[in-house]
Amino acid sequence: MVLVTQPVLQMKCYSSLVDMIVNRAQTQPDHKAVVFIPDAQREEKTLTFRELHEQASTLACRLSTEAKPGDRALLLFPTGVEFVVSYFACLMAGLVAVPLMPPRKTAGRDSSAAVIADCTPRLILTQAGGETLNAPLRQYIDETDLVHITVELTQTHQPYTAQPLSLDSLAFLQYTSGSTSVPKGVMVGHGNLLANLDMMRRRLGNSGSSNHVSWIPLYHDLGLIMNLLQPLSVGATSILMTPSAFMHRPLNWLRAIHRFQAEVAAAPNFAYDLCVDRFRPEQMEGVDLSGWKLAINGAEPVRPVTLSRFAACFEPYGFHASAMHPTYGLAEATLVASAAPRGHGPKIREVSAENLRDRKIAHPLSQDDAWHIAGCGTAVDGLEIAIVDETSGSRQERGLLGEIWLRGASVAKGYWNRPEESHETFQASITDETGQGFGWLRTGDLGFVDDNGELYIAGRIKDLIIVRGVNYYPQDIEATAAASHAALRRDHCAVFTVPDAHGSEQVILVQEVERTRRHDLDQREVIAAIRKAVSESHDIALSRIVFIRPGTIPKTTSGKIQRYKTRQLWLENQLELLNAPNSFDIAAAMSAMPA
Repeated sequence: MVLVTQPVLQMKCYSSLVDMIVNRAQTQPDHKAVVFIPDAQREEKTLTFRELHEQASTLACRLSTEAKPGDRALLLFPTGVEFVVSYFACLMAGLVAVPLMPPRKTAGRDSSAAVIADCTPRLILTQAGGETLNAPLRQYIDETDLVHITVELTQTHQPYTAQPLSLDSLAFLQYTSGSTSVPKGVMVGHGNLLANLDMMRRRLGNSGSSNHVSWIPLYHDLGLIMNLLQPLSVGATSILMTPSAFMHRPLNWLRAIHRFQAEVAAAPNFAYDLCVDRFRPEQMEGVDLSGWKLAINGAEPVRPVTLSRFAACFEPYGFHASAMHPTYGLAEATLVASAAPRGHGPKIREVSAENLRDRKIAHPLSQDDAWHIAGCGTAVDGLEIAIVDETSGSRQERGLLGEIWLRGASVAKGYWNRPEESHETFQASITDETGQGFGWLRTGDLGFVDDNGELYIAGRIKDLIIVRGVNYYPQDIEATAAASHAALRRDHCAVFTVPDAHGSEQVILVQEVERTRRHDLDQREVIAAIRKAVSESHDIALSRIVFIRPGTIPKTTSGKIQRYKTRQLWLENQLELLNAPNSFDIAAAMSAMPA
């Protein structure tokens, strides 16, 4: 399918996202705004900018009769045009949209109850004809004044005069994924969102030709902002797939990029690995990826080996390695904080693994000491980055890791109903920079900036493992462990510490196995492979290794490992073990093996 595009060289100044969509409906009424690629249960749907505005106006009329401006509205949708219409309808009615993952039927690990209690919504919007609500949510609706509205496209259109909005008005609450804590609602204002969309446009070089193809859920900020609002803001088309369609057939993502001549597609690191792991030449027949200019890799640690594997695998299909595009961002900064300009390709830094454990950046002492880190570009225009000692609050000396602090127009307003946490996180000040150093966002991420301003990420401060005074980065240990044996699932491993009876730190590794190996796994063989690889690469001994059932390790909506949650489940003995018994003390397992 060929989509006619209209390049837009400069983004207009809007006072809200409603102004943006109204302008697109007036200037590009028949241009495709959103295309939904169907899964097995649904049909393909398309909305032009005019149709999107009309559908949103009609729904806004209905919403305004049930809620007043400032009320919160939960959006519980699978990927589809109904979410898009509902989101813009909420903006037009002056409601605060709260995108949320549709709850699982078994809600043991579901966060919706905590989110509802935190934001106290007035409305809950779901797709018509779908079984979106689980039993706890239905009970909550019955016991409260929460209004449930089902949404479907309509043939009758009602004009609606949008509520007055400003740059300070809330555009939505983005609940954090909770990788290290309970979810918190980030208050993203229209000004924050418009600023970040323009930062992305300028840095990435996006225009009306920059169609996006995405399978990332729209309740996640990467899906909502990068893959939906960014193309709409520049007059391009957002092509949406379901996450399940990607997970079952990852190469369909690449086929869609070819079909719709997309310039941009963004996903977490694991998605690129999955495409390589599931590569089948017959599924790529006729696919040309030469038009894919930005393969954005974000939302979780970017692995250099992934970048090289993907580029090598798909080079025969026209993919250029320079299109690989690591970025850094977080919900508290709306989305993107750093990225390279289009076409620059990734920068890989070789550092000393031994010095990295002491938070020092140095050249490798030997080839065995070499560790590779992918750069995530420089700060986008309008945003400042500082590397700060998280204990003293002073700028970190060059050559040392520190906490990444951010300041700029895209930094959000704070956390919903959490004034103390908001002040601590969003209003930090750098020591000895009184006045000019106030109002920084503390990201909780560790990193460093090189002499050219390139940002490199080392990991989360709360995830950092400290054993006998030495720092270890769990994502590096996890990657080593998963690569040690073919029976282990890549990006489905969690490493954390728990104190023993004497107060010493035990290092625990929880690992999923491949579905095809769950019944015939030789656990002692695999444990020996993990132990050997981790010991040789990181000089650390794992206290226990646990194998769990495929698909059960806690992850965020973007695919990040929830080490905090995994640790809780371990302490509560709630992990879904592969077989019983399936956890081993290393000493006991190794002693049972022949010398």
